[in-house]
Amino acid sequence: MQALRLEDVRFRYPGMSGWALDIPSLGIGQGEFVTVLGPNGAGKTTLSFLANGLIPKSIKGESEGSVEVFEHKASEYSVAQLSTLVGMVFQEPESQLFCMSAEEEVAFGPENLAVPRDEIARRVEWALGLVGLKGMNGRSPSTLSGGQKQRLAIAAALSMKPSMLVLDEPAYALDPVGRIELYTILSDLKTNHGMTVVVMERDAEALAKFSDRFVVLVGGRITASGPPAAVLRDPRFLKEAGVSPPQLSEVASMISARRKGPPLGFLTVEEAVAEIMVNAPRHTRMVSR
Repeated sequence: MQALRLEDVRFRYPGMSGWALDIPSLGIGQGEFVTVLGPNGAGKTTLSFLANGLIPKSIKGESEGSVEVFEHKASEYSVAQLSTLVGMVFQEPESQLFCMSAEEEVAFGPENLAVPRDEIARRVEWALGLVGLKGMNGRSPSTLSGGQKQRLAIAAALSMKPSMLVLDEPAYALDPVGRIELYTILSDLKTNHGMTVVVMERDAEALAKFSDRFVVLVGGRITASGPPAAVLRDPRFLKEAGVSPPQLSEVASMISARRKGPPLGFLTVEEAVAEIMVNAPRHTRMVSR
């Protein structure tokens, strides 16, 4: 089943001469972890707004084409109805957090859908546990760290029991350790809970080992799509697209150029070391031992 499908989709905001998004076709399978890469202005946020129904329900503009969520037309749902299918987490968690405690924050969405109180209580404990905030029910969001706030925003989205989670640059303000912790949580949601995860991001390095697929978006158009190792084989293309390539990709590109073979792609230091040892001159390998 397709969790999200776009066909001949175009959208532009009022006053724009060109399209903010122009996608002939894009499909994301149920249970897939997809990272959409691109610089500021690439159309990543616009794509996320289409996925959760804010476009065209709340955000107006000129739109064309078809958007389907779990094989149902998104246009047939209200934003509230779509929130039970697609959870949305924005770049700055403060824009989503406005209750006095973590428990109230996570309970807010289900309460607005008139979910029974005992079920809300179960969802609160479940969602906080999934993101590593168990026992912090009474904490004020203002006292949490940046990473904890982002986790709380994810828990609030999860309490609606969505089948897909869409995150718009969720690690923007996090340090490297916080990013890995966040992406590990998202990977767990995909692997152990069958959730579809779509992350909009500019930096490919941290997400390479977690993602099933990279989609590169430039100027509202898809310029590349495939497994991370394949997309990362061309660091020059990534730089031109406004995406920061991992250092390992640049190492792989240099090795490929030296041996004049097909482009290499590896995602870990261990893979890089193995490849270097295979391609290093014989005397170099003997010295390294």
